[in-house]
Amino acid sequence: MARIAISWQAGREQIERWTRYFDGEALVSDLGPLTAEERLQTLADSDVLWSWNPGRELKDAEFLGLSRLRLLQLISAGADHVPFAKLAPTVTVASNVGAYSEPIAEHAVAMTLALAKHLLPNHRRLMEGHFNQAAMNRSLRQATVGIIGLGGIGRATADLMRGLGAVIWAINQSGHTDAEVDFIGTLADLERVLKGSDVVVLALALTNRTRQLIGARELGWMKDDAILINVARAGLIDEAALYQHLRAHPSFQAGIDAWWVEPFSSGEFKLSHPYGDLPNLLGSPHNAPMVPGIMPQATERAAENIRRFLRGEELSGVADRQDYL
Repeated sequence: MARIAISWQAGREQIERWTRYFDGEALVSDLGPLTAEERLQTLADSDVLWSWNPGRELKDAEFLGLSRLRLLQLISAGADHVPFAKLAPTVTVASNVGAYSEPIAEHAVAMTLALAKHLLPNHRRLMEGHFNQAAMNRSLRQATVGIIGLGGIGRATADLMRGLGAVIWAINQSGHTDAEVDFIGTLADLERVLKGSDVVVLALALTNRTRQLIGARELGWMKDDAILINVARAGLIDEAALYQHLRAHPSFQAGIDAWWVEPFSSGEFKLSHPYGDLPNLLGSPHNAPMVPGIMPQATERAAENIRRFLRGEELSGVADRQDYL
């Protein structure tokens, strides 16, 4: 019988639940309460590692002992934090694709509307006693919204934006889609989409190819009053270039949910530039997916993928290690 090792802080109730879920198909072990020696032995015997952040949950010596491991299943939607070099080439890594699409899409739209309607600066001015009823807002009706990454998050965002009357231009890997969009292309069409969009939403995976996809040149392609929303990974954007562009173009606005140095990967939150001084930036603490019930839903989705693996069925979210090494 296969063995599943859980390295995230599941708790007793969760462990009991997943033990029942995989009953007859796999044995479930919680690494949390085990001694160092027991952890090493359990990992050595495990076919599946179910993890949130393996690079922080496992020690180097524990990676070396993963002799039987065949699947690393993530709870997170991205795989850019996985230490692929520490895993044997035979290990399949599957991210939790689509698990958080709907709330993240709502967050992207909320940030866009907050910026387009100038909610924060208008609130501040109002509290200072300035009542400017003639202050102009922007409408998303007939605005062109560029969705860079038409996966689960991108498609959900496109659906919401289209409901507001926006024109949808999108980019994915193939340049083809059955989604309702007005233009579909690949990264080869990035310049066209950035130049033509009033709003740009980054919703693609961070890989070797997409790291710092948006730099000074790409920001220069965008409209002076464009809105840039990042609900994916901070590494998609050159941090210094974005800061300088926001300073030099006060009509340009950005909504950022994912940051370059975060507690999840680095143990702390830190900015290399004083983004807090910028009036045209709206930030949130990478909590776009955090709505009631989301974690049970996400773990359920990951469990379903593990079950497919155990049954020899097709997996979702399989990462290509060459995109990350």
